[in-house]
Amino acid sequence: MPAGCSFGNVPPVNGGTMNIWEVILAFLIVVLILVSLLSNVLVLICFLYSTDIRKQVPGLFILNLTFCNLLMTVLNMPLTLAGIIYKTPPGGDQLCQIVGFLETFLTTNSMLSMAALSIDRWIAVVFPLNYHSKMRYKDAALILSYTWLHSVSFPIVATSLSWVGFHHLYASCTLYNKRLEDRTQFMIFTGVFHSLSFILSLVVLCFTYLKVLKVARFHCKRIDVITMQTLVLLVDIHPSVRERCLEEQKRRRQRATKKISTFIGSFVLCFAPYVITRLVELSSIVPINAHWGVISKCLAYSKAVSDPFVYSLLRHQYKKTWKDIINKMLKRSSINSSALTSESQSRNILQANE
Repeated sequence: MPAGCSFGNVPPVNGGTMNIWEVILAFLIVVLILVSLLSNVLVLICFLYSTDIRKQVPGLFILNLTFCNLLMTVLNMPLTLAGIIYKTPPGGDQLCQIVGFLETFLTTNSMLSMAALSIDRWIAVVFPLNYHSKMRYKDAALILSYTWLHSVSFPIVATSLSWVGFHHLYASCTLYNKRLEDRTQFMIFTGVFHSLSFILSLVVLCFTYLKVLKVARFHCKRIDVITMQTLVLLVDIHPSVRERCLEEQKRRRQRATKKISTFIGSFVLCFAPYVITRLVELSSIVPINAHWGVISKCLAYSKAVSDPFVYSLLRHQYKKTWKDIINKMLKRSSINSSALTSESQSRNILQANE
């Protein structure tokens, strides 16, 4: 649908008009903010509560990713929401430059954190005997230091060249060039930036996780051979038990594929539309619908929503931590209620004696 067409108009706060698509997109961002804030805070609570999670080296990468997601949720998403409603730089140009700087830094940092997590899994699965010597806290700290230096270099260059501002196509404070004379330099900068953030992270994800999948399938084949040999030897085994063994064998083969597809698929699904849109925008050949620009931005924001579930909350250790927290809270409430009950009973006895 053309950018000027709409199915209806809703008056916003500033007395202008918002078409129905902008209302839907504003509502979507509100949902993203709420879910992202809740899920990332849950990850942070689990990290602070569980000593086992804190002891693990990947916990540093997850903590860094969680902080990036929280800052993106608290700072960037609300200002994009304001940009959709008011269609002007929220808070003025100076605040917009700060937010644009953080948006570039946090997005790159989160991408590289996912790449670091994939490297950690690759070492753990492919080199299990050497994992503790190859991936120590010191090594993880060095990797995080590199991700921060890598991530902060691009927004520093963009800010110094005044390539950060409010972009109406995305209703966001982000990389934006207003001067025609800098068009070629900005195109080169944008291409290098996305190559060394999105494409680099994607290459690392694909390389490491495909290696992990290869090892997982090899182990599955070995287990399948042992399982089939056992089933052949156990002649008197009940058919239902045999059927369950074969079903578990099938699930085992699919489990690793599903996990790795989720890691790579969520990364591509959330970031690729926005990156491709930014690159197509530079060509000025294909016109980009204004609604699609905001949708691609929302997809990039949705990574902050999916990351807690993909990397943390659906894992057994985090589920166990939450069960422990809930059980502890329930025990405290039951103890408090029983104490109040006993206190009220003692008061009733004293009143009856009087």
